[in-house]
Amino acid sequence: MVAAAVLAATAAPASAGENGPRDVHPSLRPNLVAYYDFDHPLRGDPALEQDQGRSSTEIELVNGGAAMRVADRAYPGGGRVLQTKQINPGVTGNDDWKAGIYSASGIRTLRPFSSVEGTTVMGWFKRSMEGPAAGFNAIGLAGVLTGDSDGHGVRALLELIDVNGELKLVALGRRIDGGNSQTFAANEDWKTLLPKDKWVHLTATFDFTKGTMALYRNGKPVPGFYTRTDDPWLINGPGPHVTSATDPRGIKIGGSFPQNTLERNPCDCRMDALMFLDRSLSAREVANQFRLY
Repeated sequence: MVAAAVLAATAAPASAGENGPRDVHPSLRPNLVAYYDFDHPLRGDPALEQDQGRSSTEIELVNGGAAMRVADRAYPGGGRVLQTKQINPGVTGNDDWKAGIYSASGIRTLRPFSSVEGTTVMGWFKRSMEGPAAGFNAIGLAGVLTGDSDGHGVRALLELIDVNGELKLVALGRRIDGGNSQTFAANEDWKTLLPKDKWVHLTATFDFTKGTMALYRNGKPVPGFYTRTDDPWLINGPGPHVTSATDPRGIKIGGSFPQNTLERNPCDCRMDALMFLDRSLSAREVANQFRLY
């Protein structure tokens, strides 16, 4: 993980131009901080995946390296996809296949998620597991870490997690480092939203000024509810309300602790076209992106 962290922490952010990845709607490209299609291994180190967004934040394919890029097709025109999975269930170790980047000093190229009013996380997902792995209550999909994260705590996350004794598809967000998180959980059964071995496009949006989140499946809003009715983001009073003025410590994909020090919430899944944007997209923009696929 050291190589990936050093690369991302020292590389200068790329400027966003009008051109961009062909699979990204033009209206989204200026806010596309990081984008991974798993068709761009870093030259000389195929265990690193190049960022097709504006930040040039390489991520590591942890433990599996190049073998984690597999032949599949999430959408027409798509290429290889990412395979994440638990390698030795029931055995304490650090060999799960997951992806991401981590630096305890923060990832400078992810600074667009510092002091920001909104964030969006989206991508294609295909799950092969029947539920959380033994000993866990959640299945990690993809998210941006906080500025004080140990590799688990997040600023914006797509996840499947236990809510009142029932597994739910959720958007989980935290505005202030060390502060409380809010969760927006889908009403519908998670197995209906993510049928086994079927590709589904998921989006989570986070508006930190308004204190709202939303979930989308295949471009359409997913009805849901907030798990807290108080003010976990502390947004009473005049805005705008923004995230902590800290660089996120990284990105986690397919499980927590991208620095590979611990295993938690593994995802036996395939993923593709993972996007991390520095604003909260509207329902129309999410629909436009899905229609582009």
